[in-house]
Amino acid sequence: MADDLHFLQLALDEARASAAGGEVPIGAVLVQDDAVLARSGNRTIRDNDPTAHAEIVVIREAARLLRNYRLSGTVLYVTLEPCAMCAGAIVQARVSRLVYAADDPKGGAFRSCFELLSSPKLNHQVEVNFGLLAEESALLLQSFFGSRR
Repeated sequence: MADDLHFLQLALDEARASAAGGEVPIGAVLVQDDAVLARSGNRTIRDNDPTAHAEIVVIREAARLLRNYRLSGTVLYVTLEPCAMCAGAIVQARVSRLVYAADDPKGGAFRSCFELLSSPKLNHQVEVNFGLLAEESALLLQSFFGSRR
């Protein structure tokens, strides 16, 4: 639990940095053996890339560093429940565990809108833990969108 809190706090730092850059404040950190492989926030606007969600960015970076598209034994920490695209990438990369803070009632693909990561039809199962630092993550998103209305 202490490690989860530490790495999720790093993901929140990435989310804050994204917000400062005008991006939707979502952050992700990918860890293997208690070492950070990659960390990032959303970069869709900066990169002009609709797939540059924080999760995708860190999965790509870790795969490049490890020289392997399979990321078994890794843990992905994210500030918001992953969308369907990111959930698909998590399964394809064979991430072992996902820890996310807040649910995403408008697009979450673990339990809020879809149940992709828990589907027995998929060829890879991901252990998922959620709710840690949920309020802090949700407030960051609410504040970001509230300032734009």
